[in-house]
Amino acid sequence: MSNLFVIAYNELATANQVREKLFELSKQHLVELEDAVVVERRDDGKIKLHQAVSHTAVGAAGGALWGGVIGLLFLAPLLGAAVGAAAGAAGGAVTDTGINDNFMKDLSQNLRPGAAALFVLVKQAAADKVVPQIAEFGGQLVQTSLSQEQEDALREAIAAARAKSDTAAHAQSDTTTRAGADTAAPASS
Repeated sequence: MSNLFVIAYNELATANQVREKLFELSKQHLVELEDAVVVERRDDGKIKLHQAVSHTAVGAAGGALWGGVIGLLFLAPLLGAAVGAAAGAAGGAVTDTGINDNFMKDLSQNLRPGAAALFVLVKQAAADKVVPQIAEFGGQLVQTSLSQEQEDALREAIAAARAKSDTAAHAQSDTTTRAGADTAAPASS
């Protein structure tokens, strides 16, 4: 069974960065994603879904391929490809897999204009390796499909990962500041 996670971010760029990071982690087999959608609430209040996969494009490509093959049988491959592409695009446009679009739009009405949310449907994950890398980006966990106990544990893991990340960043900042002070030229009298 897959689990849903919704994380709100102050800006679209951060939500996109987190989705890309999840795709990287997926390539490393640390997380298996079923769907990952960035939802943006524009400044004019409109909601825009940024799907990871365009079902219309996939449908058109598949339709063109099969239309061309069938067209070869009837000695009209170009006509078959064109008809197949149109039919595939139409079919792909009405296909909704993964997270329900209306659910994402409804939940995203609560975002402030200019903000974004990342909706992720996760089949499985190595939480101890994924959570710290995602927590670095900040954001607010809005909703999950986890039990209350599991969600509380996740929130604690996120807080711990953020604290560790903040401590490391602070230590790096102190090191850089001290290195700059050590190399400063002495004042002349």
